This record gives sequence, structure tokens and C-alpha cells, in this order.
Amino acid sequence: MAQQAYTLLLRIFSPFIWAWMAWRGHKAGGVWQIFCAERFGSYPLRWDGEAPVWIHAVSLGETRAAQSLITLLLSQGNRILLTHTTPTGRAEGARLFAAEIASGQLRQQWLPYDFPGATRKFFAHYRPRLALLIEREVWPNLIEQARLADVPVVLASARFSERAKGHVHRIDQLFISLMRDTYASIDLALAQTEDDARRLYEIGAPNVQVVGNLKFDVQLPVLAVEAGRGWRERLGRPIIAIASTREGEDAMFVPAIKQRLLHKDSVITDYHVQLDPIEMPADAPLFLLIPRHPQRFDEAAKLLEAASVKYVRWSTIRHNVDAPQELAQTEVVLCDTLGEMPFFYAASDVAIVAGSFAPHGGQNLIEACAIGTPVIVGPFTRNFADAVDGAVAVGAAIQIVSSELVDPAQRAVATAVSWLQEPEALANRGRLGRDWVAQHTGATQRIVQQLNEFEAARDQSSRRPR
Repeated sequence: MAQQAYTLLLRIFSPFIWAWMAWRGHKAGGVWQIFCAERFGSYPLRWDGEAPVWIHAVSLGETRAAQSLITLLLSQGNRILLTHTTPTGRAEGARLFAAEIASGQLRQQWLPYDFPGATRKFFAHYRPRLALLIEREVWPNLIEQARLADVPVVLASARFSERAKGHVHRIDQLFISLMRDTYASIDLALAQTEDDARRLYEIGAPNVQVVGNLKFDVQLPVLAVEAGRGWRERLGRPIIAIASTREGEDAMFVPAIKQRLLHKDSVITDYHVQLDPIEMPADAPLFLLIPRHPQRFDEAAKLLEAASVKYVRWSTIRHNVDAPQELAQTEVVLCDTLGEMPFFYAASDVAIVAGSFAPHGGQNLIEACAIGTPVIVGPFTRNFADAVDGAVAVGAAIQIVSSELVDPAQRAVATAVSWLQEPEALANRGRLGRDWVAQHTGATQRIVQQLNEFEAARDQSSRRPR
């Protein structure tokens, strides 16, 4: 009954959901294909061959997190069906696995909307032997149709916060035990932490194991990292990256950058940043401003222009061998390309990881730590709370707390500038970050081991006489 009520409401409100997606697509850019056949479970291209392992990575972050797992499964000869919900996730998957897509070993599709008919047709067409949902993508009809199609569902590198648990409880207040029953239908939940595992078990997942966070198994592109470090060396100036800014944060950081350009010496305390009106020296840091989504590149450019900050777009200089000389009078590089974050982190002396200075929940700081770049994050980090706590505890990162007396972005920029004056301490933070990441790797191998054991037990059970 709860399932039918949920589906009825989904059908009633779907026009509003599609209108919101269209608005988001218009604002964000990218190819959303809201009404394409794939999103309704229809596929003109026949699936030929063995049953694939289906992996769902909803967006950009999940796709990057799943890279090591997908790569290992491909190396074992598996065919992969990779689905997404957002254009950024699909574009990243296409970039990471271009060769496998061309060879036919991996196919990308949109995840169908959570209607019974669309999800039923999805399973009937592809007949995957196993479903892997990355981090937290649990939809009632999708899980129900997987059960009816006898496709085991695994929640991989699962994160489940107290906030998510509260959302589930509120949904179940409206739909009786809809979400509890859905989580109870998941065959195996492979959690990032003990706390995630406990909350998943409390919400109804029956088979929960702790395997760690896939993001620690980040596959750093060696050439990009070396190129970034070489670019920094040729530039001859310290670099501060302000990475993955989201809505509202560019408007916080551009004034903070401007303020630092006008004032050299700052006294940083627990309560305020006192600025002295002294111009920056000749070796003033170069700031990399890196919006997370491409639709905001132009918006960030307008903010820089309005603040009279001397900036260039990365897209105009990235292939220019004379760029280090041309950047001598530049104050900010607006990084308006996708897929180059390892280069930017490797080129930087300090990384301010945004998404955490406005209430967006934070962004992943593990990649910067893996490269050895010290990190500063803001007060809003609920989506990466465990990683932030771990990095702060070992000294690889610090977290700026909220204060009524000083803007957190201003304080982050001032702190980053002050770190540049202590190169030995800065290098030590970078080493601590690399060591911390190295201590937490292995989630990919543990997940694959759990999958192998799960499939072996399932095969053995199916061969038992009844």
C-alpha cells in the first residue's frame, strides 16, 4: 500500500520535478535529456552478450569515487553498465572510460525515473547480474523491481548520516514503512565507517559490513600531477587554490581575495582578522578560483571584473608555453575547464576546499591530501564529516569555524597566505596528508572481496537441492 501511494504521488508531482530539472538544466548547462527514452526505461540499442555488472554513480563526485572500483572490475573481464542522473556525472564517466566505451566493455545510460514501468523495463532489457549503488542512491521502485528481477543489490562505499536517517524517518511517517522496507531489501550494504554501518542497520539494512571510503583509493593521474608541479615551478610564485566553489561562495571569496591583494600583513586570532593597509609584495600569491559547475564560470568572471581583479581564464592560457611570464601581473586564474583538478591541486601550495563556506555540505578534500597539498575547509562539511575530522586530527587540514566577527572565506584566505610564510610547516602538512590517505586506502579491494564472497555464496545457495 505504501509503495502504491508513493508511486501515485510521484506521478502527480512528476511534472513539477521535470520543470525543476528543466530549470536546473537551463541554469546549469549540460545535456540533461529529461524526456529521452532512456529515462523512461526504453533502449533502442540492444544489449548483446553476458549479463553486466550495473553500477549507478548519480553525479560527478560518485563517478570519480567509483573509478577505482570500475577499473578493477573491468580488469577482471566484467562488462559494466554505468548509469548516472546528472550530466556532470555522465560527462566524467565518458572521459574516464572513453576506451572501454569505444570497445563496448562499458556502456553508459541515464538511470530511469523511479516509476515501476520504467525500472521494470530497465531490468528486463539489461538483466544485470549484480547492482552496485555508489554511496546513497536508494529508490523504492528501483529496489523493488530489482528484487522482482532477482538482481541482488549492493550499496557500495555507503554513507548514511544522522541527517539522512532523519529524512528516512520523515518519509516513513508519511508512507508508513516505505523506506525501512526498501533498505531491508538491499542484499548487502558496504559502509564507509562504523557510524554509517550502525545507522544503516538501525534503518533496516540487514547485512551491513564496514569496508572504508572509495574516495581514499583515488587514482591520481601521474602526468597531470607532474605537469601541475612543473607549472608551479616555472611560475615562481606561491599558488592558493580555491577549489569547488558552489552557489554563493564566489561572491564570498572574490572580496576576500581583493582584500588580501590590498593588505599584506594580517594578525589572525580566534576572533578576527586585523588588516594593515600595506600593499602585497612582488611575490604575492596567485589565486586559482575553481567553480565546481561550468554554468557558474561566467558568473565568477563578472564578480572578478566588478572587483577590478586582474584575472585570466585558464582556457585561454592552458596551452600557452609563455603563460608563466604573462601571469606576472595576474592576480587570479579563473579555472573554467573540467577534469583538471589534480593539475590544479598539484600546482598549489595551499588548497581551500569550498562547498563548505555556504551550507552545501562540503566537497571532497581527500584528493588534495593525496597529492600532498595542505587543506583549509569551511564550517559546513556534513557530507564529508568523517574525512574532515580525520584530516584535521592528523594535521593535514584545518577547519574554519563560523564567527560573527569575520567572514569565514576572508579568514580562510588570510590563513592560507599566512601558511605561505612557513614553508617547513606547510611541507609537513602535505606529508601528513599523504600519509593519512595511504593509511585509509584499500576500500576497492575490500569491496571486490565482499562481492566475490557474496556472489559465491549466492551461487552455492542456488545450486542446493530444494
